Amino acid sequence: MPILSPADQEYLRQVFAERLRDPVTIVLFTQRVTQIRIPGYECATCRETNQLLEEVAALSDKITLEMHDLLQDAELAQQAGVEEIPAIILKGHNKGTVRFIGVPAGYEFATLIEDIIEVSRGTTELSPLSRETLAKLAQPVHIKVFVTPT
Repeated sequence: MPILSPADQEYLRQVFAERLRDPVTIVLFTQRVTQIRIPGYECATCRETNQLLEEVAALSDKITLEMHDLLQDAELAQQAGVEEIPAIILKGHNKGTVRFIGVPAGYEFATLIEDIIEVSRGTTELSPLSRETLAKLAQPVHIKVFVTPT
């Protein structure tokens, strides 16, 4: 059974057709469903995240989904700085790394969609003042945003 309703799928298909410019790769680090469970490495939301991202990727030929298993692809996960799953990394024209940890449900889903569009376009809707302030940073900055539904 699909996570996204037919109406939501059609809406997103139109949004992607209008707003995506260049290809985006969604890299998902997950846990294979058929794999033997190792205590401490269980993933309560991997199945839902896998399905959701498969549905999103199917809505545009400009979106590719690349899936990796955290344990089987441990070296790749380490190179990407992934320690928790599900972990989503968006690749496109972004200068930095856009990453989600956990299932992008609720309000996070809208943020995921906007981030996919921005990564495709290579720009954000930041104000000129924000851009000017960020341009003054002398060293790379790691920004974490924590989101909760309450």
